[in-house]
Amino acid sequence: MDYGPKRIICLTEETTETLYLLGEEERIVGISGFTVRPKRARKEKPKVSTFLDAKIDEILDLQPDLVIGFSDIQASIAKQLIERGVTVWVNNHRSVQGIFEMMVQLGALVGKRKEAMALVHGMEKEIHRTKQETASWSMRPKVYFEEWYDPLITGIQWVGELIEIAGGEDIFKEKRGALAKERIIEDDGEVVQRNPDIILASWCGKAFKKEKMVARTHWEKISAVKTNAIYEITSEIILQPGPAALLEGLPLLHEIIKDWKVNHGT
Repeated sequence: MDYGPKRIICLTEETTETLYLLGEEERIVGISGFTVRPKRARKEKPKVSTFLDAKIDEILDLQPDLVIGFSDIQASIAKQLIERGVTVWVNNHRSVQGIFEMMVQLGALVGKRKEAMALVHGMEKEIHRTKQETASWSMRPKVYFEEWYDPLITGIQWVGELIEIAGGEDIFKEKRGALAKERIIEDDGEVVQRNPDIILASWCGKAFKKEKMVARTHWEKISAVKTNAIYEITSEIILQPGPAALLEGLPLLHEIIKDWKVNHGT
């Protein structure tokens, strides 16, 4: 007998992407409207939620036997569905290790644990290769990651971890809290003081405006601004706690940091 959920709704992209990678997309009956990976999912699956809100009646009409969400921000959605008798699984991982654990757990739920482990092992090999390449670097660039601009919010834990794996130094390592309020930078002068060599911006789904950033008081003094080492990384490949961060986010971070090393480092 085939056990496990057969009608899954994914309220965020990373579980949708994982199920497609495992060849189990037929189990998905609804997705988030923010889903862009894989592209075909937007054409094939009904969109029933944003990140903050969900169409509860439409979800119920789809008769899911599992709804998967992410973080405390979707607690209200989860509560409404649980009260209506729906089984809900909400992930709260914030680290690279947590991404791997989510993938394996999801794989196990749909009878593809072995395949999920193979995906994870492939990503672990790439991490190991990247770490080996950067191990001998005598200088690592200081990197500032900006997730939001008003107030300034720096990167979540897995982003900082990926920056370090890629060969950089996360200048706000101490702010890797689970909640956005724990990652607020109260004074943008603190970024000036820490003087990053590279600035990465991913404004949580909003288009990045470099001119708005560099116009901040005294930011012209920052090394990254002086050398124009400012890059936008789209949120779907760095702010999703799933495969995209490892498959696309890490290689992109590594290329940016290698480029800086060639042009400005030693």
